[in-house]
Amino acid sequence: MGAPPILTPAERKAALAKAAAARQVRARVKEEIKQGEIALIEVLLSQNPAILKMRVKAMLEAIPGVGVVRAVAIMERIGISEKRRIKGLGSQQLAALKTELGIDR
Repeated sequence: MGAPPILTPAERKAALAKAAAARQVRARVKEEIKQGEIALIEVLLSQNPAILKMRVKAMLEAIPGVGVVRAVAIMERIGISEKRRIKGLGSQQLAALKTELGIDR
């Protein structure tokens, strides 16, 4: 990895605003998962770049009844790295995760 790009103050401000907006989207999605307002299949198949950058572990931990220990156990059983993001899931990992969580489609 090279050095980070040198940004003008305006570019830096825009990048910080974009990052903050993405964090808000991810926080809202996790809250919607907790409340049962959004189906996990919608999260897994989302095309929203902010959601796709969410870590799988964070998504699992948002599910009611799944804490840190259970999320890690699920990921280990399936063979998903703790650092993996939703966008980085392979088709077999995605299928195994759907089966594990009881998602049909």
